[in-house]
Amino acid sequence: MWTVDQSKIITAEQKAAESIAALQGTYTAAIQGHLDAKARERQYDGIQTAITYRDDPNPQFAAEGAALFTWRSAVWTYSTAELAKVMSGERDRPSVEEFITELPAFVWPLVEA
Repeated sequence: MWTVDQSKIITAEQKAAESIAALQGTYTAAIQGHLDAKARERQYDGIQTAITYRDDPNPQFAAEGAALFTWRSAVWTYSTAELAKVMSGERDRPSVEEFITELPAFVWPLVEA
């Protein structure tokens, strides 16, 4: 007689949860890549490194670090809210590329010498 190992059965709920987790992971990686790419425009290793310059003695570095810190928060605040709408069905799922274009814009600060 054939026996089914119940521990190997994947339910519809499990499949849906895995799909949502994969989707969130895709968006999260793209958003983080977008943040890091912006910081790299000014030769920082990434956003995490850049924001450590917020209180730097160099006024330009300090201004850039502070601006990137504020922008990072705005990006994740927007992303979290909008992706929650996607996951709940309140809005259609945009492509990752479309979603990145929706994120708050960033303008590098200019510090007068």
